[in-house]
Amino acid sequence: MELDTRSVTSEPASPMNSPGEEKMEVASELSSSDLQSRDSGFFERGIKTMLSIRKSKRSPNKEKGKEDTGTWNAKKLLRTLRSYEENKPTICNGVEKIGEICEPVEAKPLSVMEINELIQKRQLLEAFASIRLMEDETISEWDAEKYNDNPQEFVRKCKDVDLLYNSITNAIQSIVEGTLEDPTLEHTLLTSMVTLIAREEAAHPNTDSAACPGSDLLGRPRKWREQWREAINESARKRVLKAPMASREEATSWLDLHLHFLQEHLREDLLKIKLSVKKCYPEEYLVCDTYVEAFHNAIASHLQELSQGPLDFHELYTLLDWVANTYHSELFLGHPDLKPEVKTENLSLLLTPADWDKLKNNYIASAKGKIKSYFGNILRLEVTEKWEKEAHSEEKENLYHASLAFDIQTIIGQHMKLSGAISRGLETKMLELCVAELLEFIPRFEQEFTAWSTAQDSPIFVPYLVAYINSFQDLVSGLETAFKVNTEELQKILAALTRNFTNIFLTKLRTKAQPLLKKILTKNWILAMEGPDTLASAVSQFSEHLQHMREPLGQELLQEVHKYVVKEYITQVIKPRWKMNRETRQQVSRKMSLEAAIIRDTFIDQGSGANWLFPAIDHIANIIGEKKKDKIKAYVKELCQDYPDIRKEHILAILALRGLGRARRAAIFRQVHHAQESSERGEGSTLFAEIDVPVIISCF
Repeated sequence: MELDTRSVTSEPASPMNSPGEEKMEVASELSSSDLQSRDSGFFERGIKTMLSIRKSKRSPNKEKGKEDTGTWNAKKLLRTLRSYEENKPTICNGVEKIGEICEPVEAKPLSVMEINELIQKRQLLEAFASIRLMEDETISEWDAEKYNDNPQEFVRKCKDVDLLYNSITNAIQSIVEGTLEDPTLEHTLLTSMVTLIAREEAAHPNTDSAACPGSDLLGRPRKWREQWREAINESARKRVLKAPMASREEATSWLDLHLHFLQEHLREDLLKIKLSVKKCYPEEYLVCDTYVEAFHNAIASHLQELSQGPLDFHELYTLLDWVANTYHSELFLGHPDLKPEVKTENLSLLLTPADWDKLKNNYIASAKGKIKSYFGNILRLEVTEKWEKEAHSEEKENLYHASLAFDIQTIIGQHMKLSGAISRGLETKMLELCVAELLEFIPRFEQEFTAWSTAQDSPIFVPYLVAYINSFQDLVSGLETAFKVNTEELQKILAALTRNFTNIFLTKLRTKAQPLLKKILTKNWILAMEGPDTLASAVSQFSEHLQHMREPLGQELLQEVHKYVVKEYITQVIKPRWKMNRETRQQVSRKMSLEAAIIRDTFIDQGSGANWLFPAIDHIANIIGEKKKDKIKAYVKELCQDYPDIRKEHILAILALRGLGRARRAAIFRQVHHAQESSERGEGSTLFAEIDVPVIISCF
């Protein structure tokens, strides 16, 4: 019978021992049909062979070492096997004798090609045993100075051994990488690989120098456990890169989809490692920890590369959010099915502090344009959907309302919430950015609204002006309450906007009212060519909306309008006129009293609190229409008491309108002058002080 040359190898004897004295122990597995059992037996023989060769290396008998050890060993093995067979029972491993298997034959060392075939077939334990024999034989022959005459042969054998070991290294890498690639797990292959690594570590103790002084390719540690770790790292890298990733052109949410696929696929890999792969390794390998760290490093490298590319606002946030909130969550590494084997406590940062800060800074820089665009869209919608279509302003709790403040606060709140989910510092930066953009937006809005209101006389101008002033006041209080913003700078800008809007309002009011005011005391006005409520109606188109403005600004502006009407009315009355007879003065007095009553009732209905303005026109109307000169003096006195800021010029102008002569006017003024000086002037209650007196007063 012939021995299976893939399983039986010769063991060289020590040159110091004679063939007769030598005792060789052969643990034959010839009676077993299990290939893995035979591998174990031959590995034991390989270890014993190595020990025998180590002894021969230290032998001083160099002459015997020159003998052809390969031939000598083969003869020795044949004698040993024959001796063993003569004294051995004819039962092999409990199985009835099969003579053809149990008979010994001469061993044939495997060639490099045959060993390589074993490696390709993943019979790595057999291949390793054969390579070890080849390595030990070469070292023994070097010690025996066999290659003195043919050093090239020694170099060739060293390279053969090294190449075969490298082939096993590649096989280990392939097995590790295939562990996660293949749907089914080959447990036997993994356990054999673990055994192989252990045998190599025992055969090649971790030393700094090779075992053979003639070549650094022989006897050196192959460090397959390190290669195993490197293979896991490479496998993790490939698995990360295997996650589907569409282009930006194919899907706008390409990054979100890619990270979703990544976490789903790798979570399945980690679950497979926990449930199946871990069982194939000893505890000392820390398989789960090794794989988790490998995936962590691979993901970190991948994200670092992604972060260096051109990412827009949404993509930057997607990456930030995934790192901060998804990676360690139950959606990925913290999934309940992975616990407790998958631990994340000792993992390094997924991105370096520098890369993390850069990513956040890029996000804020990108957010600047996005926030500006959002605010710009608000303005565009106001123009196209409200101003151009002249849509009516909304009313809420009797106040004109615009969605402007709500929209702005919503944008700020949403971006602060998203940023706060990443970090408190990013939330603060986002708020600062939003406020800065708001401070730039308000003047732009003011400019657009001013341009629109100037270009046309729209009936919705005042309602929207009131609504926007209300809205900006809501915005200030909302920012202070919800976001704790220091609104000092914002209030300055809004105060300027409010003044500008108020000036536009008053300018438009004057434009409407001035033509009607100029008609006062004209012949057409006296003849009642227009109704007495014409002026009040024109003014009401503006003033009636002020009751829907938030206080106190609404009341302040309404009183200003009220004061403007009374002041301009008096200004027109005291201008120089032609001489009026008694009948005309009576007509003027009656119409002035009627219009004063209409103006008074109008502003009362609209909620004006400037009651002190009501009697002004009535006092003048009474003076003009009074026949008795003593009563004129009483009316003048009442006028002076109600309006202490009235000057001598005003009184003389009114008395001139009544038709009194110069001397009579002067006498009445002297009599009421003392009463005027004793009256207290109320703060903010000036009326006549703001009325210019004509330079020339007609005398009647």
